[in-house]
Amino acid sequence: MELAVHLRDAVALLGRFPALAGADLDVARGEVVLLRGPNGAGKTTLLRVCAGLAAVSSGVAEVLGVDLVRHRSAIRRRVGLLGHATYLYDDLTVTENVDFWARAAGAEVADGRRALDRLEVASRLHDLPVHTLSAGQRRRVSFAAMVARRPELWLLDEPHAGLDASGRDIIDGLVREAASVGATVLFASHELDRADDVADRTVEVVGGTVVTAPQDAPPLDAPSPLAAPPSEGVASDA
Repeated sequence: MELAVHLRDAVALLGRFPALAGADLDVARGEVVLLRGPNGAGKTTLLRVCAGLAAVSSGVAEVLGVDLVRHRSAIRRRVGLLGHATYLYDDLTVTENVDFWARAAGAEVADGRRALDRLEVASRLHDLPVHTLSAGQRRRVSFAAMVARRPELWLLDEPHAGLDASGRDIIDGLVREAASVGATVLFASHELDRADDVADRTVEVVGGTVVTAPQDAPPLDAPSPLAAPPSEGVASDA
């Protein structure tokens, strides 16, 4: 089995707080894996580690064969992260944003236009600056920018947030399609009814560690017991 993600006893710090506290996780290429757990459990940090955006202070962390402890910047062009930030330039138009991200990944401009069509971003919006769009429209554009890059690993943090039912259906279809052609998808979501239909399996993140989640387990809404106290000023990790 070829692995897209391989973590062993991985530790990542937010300040002095261990947002990941010895996480173990293997994700096979082409697999769709749901991360679930309470706010503050470490899901967002885990995704950012896999994107090469958060440093691993100890342990083993390999993504797409790249050692993230030594060369984490080397992975960034090969993965796509969609989180709470859109990674769009507010003063650029919709097409300028998508074209920029497509070119940055070595893709064709046509890939960006096709991605906008797939996300059903209306053509009347294409020449508008991103800052004029609604939250849902920006979400679709940011997803289109990621799709245009054709990442080998999709890292999605609450991918359905801010979207209507139609937009959520589109996202689910794109995730399934990406996996069918060999991409790997690792995503965090609290919308378990929808997410369970998309995921091949579910893992649970608790207190910065990863455990296998029973498929019939109830939603986790309680705060993580190891979440940083508010007095330390550490942002909540979805």
